[in-house]
Amino acid sequence: MVDIFKALSEESRLRILTLLMEREMCVCEIEVCLNMTQSNASRHLTVLKNCGILYCYKKAQWAYFGISDSFKKEHKDLWEYLQQKIVELPTYETDHEQCEKYKNVDVCANSKITH
Repeated sequence: MVDIFKALSEESRLRILTLLMEREMCVCEIEVCLNMTQSNASRHLTVLKNCGILYCYKKAQWAYFGISDSFKKEHKDLWEYLQQKIVELPTYETDHEQCEKYKNVDVCANSKITH
């Protein structure tokens, strides 16, 4: 439980969760939508994955992340709270607007860095 709350105490990780609540995403997409470096995004994603909030799988050289169904079940009240409150983040609207710009762009194909 301590690991979960530590993971959720960082704003960048909450910003990542706001995007992943909509759909699973590749690291490349998260980088572009949140204007993060690959290493920064990967570091935050690893923390969220290691405490069980996210799942991850690889497809070719890219890593895709989503919110774990087991996390949602095991921490039902926390998950409901997050869904209600995460939209209050000051960056919520701009992050989602930025993400909409890239919705129909294959940012992974345009990425020079493999993940």
